[in-house]
Amino acid sequence: MKLGIIGGGVLGLTVALRRVQAGDEVVVFEKSQVPGGLAASFPVTDRPDGPYLEKFYHHIFQTDKDIINLINEVGLGDQLEWKTPPTSTFRNGKVYRMDSAFGEIKFKPLKALLRPLTGSTIDTAIAIMRFKPISLFGRLRFGLGGAYLKFESNYQRLSQTTAAQWSQKWMGKSAYEAILKPLLTAKFGKKYDQIAMPWLWSRFHERTQFLGYVRGGFHRFYIKLYEAVVAKGGEVRLGTDVTGIKPTKEGKVLISADGQEFVFDRVVVTTPTRVFIQLAGDALPAVYRERYTSPNSIEHYSAHCVILSLDRKFMETYWLNLNDPGFPFLALVEHTSYMPPSDYDGQHLLYLGNYLPPDHPLFSKSDEEVVAEFLPHLKRVNPAFDSSWIKRSWVWKAPYGQPIVTIGYKDKLPPHQTPIPNVLLANMAHVYPQDRGQNYSVRLGEKIARVIWRARTNASG
Repeated sequence: MKLGIIGGGVLGLTVALRRVQAGDEVVVFEKSQVPGGLAASFPVTDRPDGPYLEKFYHHIFQTDKDIINLINEVGLGDQLEWKTPPTSTFRNGKVYRMDSAFGEIKFKPLKALLRPLTGSTIDTAIAIMRFKPISLFGRLRFGLGGAYLKFESNYQRLSQTTAAQWSQKWMGKSAYEAILKPLLTAKFGKKYDQIAMPWLWSRFHERTQFLGYVRGGFHRFYIKLYEAVVAKGGEVRLGTDVTGIKPTKEGKVLISADGQEFVFDRVVVTTPTRVFIQLAGDALPAVYRERYTSPNSIEHYSAHCVILSLDRKFMETYWLNLNDPGFPFLALVEHTSYMPPSDYDGQHLLYLGNYLPPDHPLFSKSDEEVVAEFLPHLKRVNPAFDSSWIKRSWVWKAPYGQPIVTIGYKDKLPPHQTPIPNVLLANMAHVYPQDRGQNYSVRLGEKIARVIWRARTNASG
C-alpha cells in the first residue's frame, strides 16, 4: 500500500515507522525543516555540530512507557536520563519547594533512611505539608485529594464536573485559591472555570517525580526516528508545505504539496482538525466543516515561549509555577537546573512559557518588545537579576499548542475516519483524557498504524 502522512511530529513518524516495517510505501510531509512538530528543536549555538534545544520545554515521566519503548527501539535508551529536578511554586512573593524536601535535610543518617522514598508520593506529601500559604487542615485536604486522584483509574467518574468545582469541594477552598486557581487561570485565562476535571486528574494520576530527558535533547530522538523510517525505505519530505487533499475518481487520495501532486492509497493527517478542514475544503461535506469549526467545537490556545541564554544561574529550581498575579507568563523553567550547562557550551537556559488565545496582543508584538515586557518581572523572582546577564534570546510561537478540555470534550472529537474515503485524521486533540504529551502521541500513532493494518487485512480478506 502507498501511504501518505501529513505531519512529521512524533505521531506521524510513529505511524510511518510501523507501516514501513510492515512493508508499505510511505511518504511523510513535514512543513518544518526539522522533524518533531511541537517538540521540534533549534540550535542554541552557531557551531554546525552544536547542541539543540526544544523550542517549547519537554520532558517525559516514568509512566510514559510508549515513548520510552520507542526511544529504546531507535537505540537511545542508554542516553535517557532520569532525575528529580526541583519544582516549586511562587506564592506571596516566596518560592516553595513542591516536589521534595529531601535536599534540605542536613542530618545524614535521616537522609540515608529517606533516600529510597525520594521521588515518591510520600516525598510529595512531605513537601505539601510544608506549604505554609495553606492552613494545616487545608494541606491535609489537598494531600488526600491528590492521593485519591493518583489512585483513581477511572477518569470517567469525574468527566461531568469541572476542575474548579471538584477541587473546591474535595481539596478545599484554601488549596484551590492558593494553588489550583492560579494554575488554571495562568494556563486557560478566562476559561479557567470551564476546564473539565479529567484534565486535572491526568496531572495527578499520570505523572511521576522522576523526569526523563534524552541527553543532548529530544532532537536526537527525532533524528533517529526519521532515520529509522528512511532506512526501511520510507521517505520524509522536510520543508514541504501541503496545500490540498482530495479524493480521486479511482478511490485514491491526492495530496498537493509545493506545486506537485502525489497519489496515495491511503492518507493519515496529523494536523489540527481545523487545518485539515482548510486543506480538504469542499472535498468534505458542509455539515462536517461546520460542526468542527463552529464555536462549540474544540478550541485551542497557542504556545508562546521566550528562551533566554544567561551567563549565570537564575534560580535553583527547574520548574517554577507562578501563582502570584501580575506575571505576563505562567511558568519559569530553567532547563539547565535539570541538565548541565556544559551540555550547552556553558549557557544557562531559561524558558518563560505561556499558552495564550490566538488573538492575544503578545502575538502582534516584535520579539524585542516581548522580551522587554517580560524582563522586569524576573526581578520579582530574583531581585539580583540584571539584563546584562542575557547573552541571547529567542521567541517561539505555535498555533494549536493547547486543546481546551471542557465538559463534553470527547463528544466534540471528530472520528478518525473522515468523510473522505481512505483518509484518517489523528491529532493531539485525540489523546483525551490527556491533553498533550509526546508519549500519548506515540500511543496514538501505534493505534492508527494498527487501524490501517486491520483495514488492509479486511480489504484483502
